[in-house]
Amino acid sequence: MIQSSTLDIPDTHDVPKHIAIIMDGNGRWATDRKMPRTAGHVRGVQAVRKVVEHCAKSGVSYLTLFAFSSENWRRPKDEVSLLMRLFIRTLEREVKRLNENGICLKIVGDLSQFEPKLQQLILQSQEKTSGNTKMTLTIAANYGGRWDILQAIKRLIVENPQAVQVPELINEQLLNSYLAMSWAPEPDLFIRTGGESRISNFMIWQLAYTELYFTNTYWPDFKEKDLELAFEWYRGRERRFGRTSAQLKIK
Repeated sequence: MIQSSTLDIPDTHDVPKHIAIIMDGNGRWATDRKMPRTAGHVRGVQAVRKVVEHCAKSGVSYLTLFAFSSENWRRPKDEVSLLMRLFIRTLEREVKRLNENGICLKIVGDLSQFEPKLQQLILQSQEKTSGNTKMTLTIAANYGGRWDILQAIKRLIVENPQAVQVPELINEQLLNSYLAMSWAPEPDLFIRTGGESRISNFMIWQLAYTELYFTNTYWPDFKEKDLELAFEWYRGRERRFGRTSAQLKIK
C-alpha cells in the first residue's frame, strides 16, 4: 500500500517518478486561430501521444492525465459530445501503440456516468494492457478530487462498519487505500498548461507535497521541449517534506 507523504519521506530523483498533468487550453488554442473549440481537443490528442512517449523514454513510472473532470459536464452539449466521441476513438486507436511501448493503461473516475459502449471499451483497454510494466498511464475521466475522497469514505465505512463507532480506527493509510489511485505513489510533479494557476479539484488528497508547475503554453502546443523545461524546474526544487535545508545536507 502506498504511504502518505505527510507520514513518510518518499525517495526523490532527478526524473519525477509520478507526473500529474491538467491538459488545459485546448479550446482557447482553437479560438485564437478562429477555429471551433472542438478542433483544439482533436489537436490536443496529438500532444498527449508525444508526452506519453517522452515520459516513457525518460524513465517516468506513472503519468496521470486529467482528461475530463466531473465539472466538465457543464460545458456546451456539443463540446461534451465531441469529447466523448474523441475518448472512444482515442482508445480504439491507441491501445495497440501503448502495448508496443509496454505501457499499462488505467482509467479512474465515476465511470458509471458514461454510455455502455465507452464503459466496455474502457474495461477492454485496461485488460489488454494490464501486463505492461514500463510505465502506467492513468486517465482521470469524470473525476474530481472531492468525489474521490467521498467515495473512499463511503467504501471504507461499508467495509469497516465498526469504524463508525470507533473512529480511531480510521487513519491516513486506511483512507488512502480506498482512493481511486491507491496503487500509485503520490505525484512528484504537477503540471498545468494554459496559464491558469490552480489545481481545479484534481487529486487534492495526493497533491499535498507535490511540486506545482504552471505554464502559459496551451496544451496543443506542449511538446517534448516544454516537458524538459518542467523537468529542469523540478530538479531545481528543494523537496524538504517538513525538514530544514540544513537537514537535507546531512547524509
